[in-house]
Amino acid sequence: MVRNVLGSVLALLGAAAAVWSPFRAWYDGRHGRYYRLGDLFSGSGVTDARADLFTSLFLPFAIAAVVTVVGVLLRSRLLVALAGIAVLAFAVLWMVRVGQAESGLTVDSDGNGLGAGVAGALGGGVLLLIGAALMRGRGGRRERMATLPPSEPAEPSWQSDPAWNTGAGGHHGGHGDRSEPTWQHGHGDQSEPTWQHGPAGTSGQDGPYEPTDPTPDRPPPREPGGTGSGEDAPTATWRRPPDQR
Repeated sequence: MVRNVLGSVLALLGAAAAVWSPFRAWYDGRHGRYYRLGDLFSGSGVTDARADLFTSLFLPFAIAAVVTVVGVLLRSRLLVALAGIAVLAFAVLWMVRVGQAESGLTVDSDGNGLGAGVAGALGGGVLLLIGAALMRGRGGRRERMATLPPSEPAEPSWQSDPAWNTGAGGHHGGHGDRSEPTWQHGHGDQSEPTWQHGPAGTSGQDGPYEPTDPTPDRPPPREPGGTGSGEDAPTATWRRPPDQR
């Protein structure tokens, strides 16, 4: 974030310097806006003919400034870098053409030769490139995913474990659905242990369930002192088989 802000500020400063440079002296006191843009692409080099504002060096620098603003808004390093390259390219091309026409370039303390406008154009192009280098850009998909809040871990599903899917009617639940073996003995016979499951709709309750009698015709065991109705029967009864003689 900080790099994007700093790069954007430098890019905007570079674009402003490039746009302002044609209004300063470029060579021998002549402003850049008086140099015709077509003279840069002619074989004879620059001439003394005066140019209009939008047919002079101001036009490419203004376009570069617009591209810079769009690049900053879109956080596009490519657009900002292209604007900086364009500013430097036109400034260097102008220096080459003026050198051909003047048989060389000079700089002195009296204001003759290269002026402040050339320095502004070159400095603006360099600031644009530095700003593009500092900007981080919009970032890729991996970087955007890294900024998202972490998702909550999924709760484990007990449906895949058959030991937890023991409730009647397809219900599955917590520890209350785990069945325990109960021994049911009759008079004189030894029964096998049977697994008792919770009734339908009791998924998730804790504690053992009332065992199921393997012989439905047998009356429920009576509690000592009870009425024999079977409603208050204990949850499990251990009957000792008679002695084998």
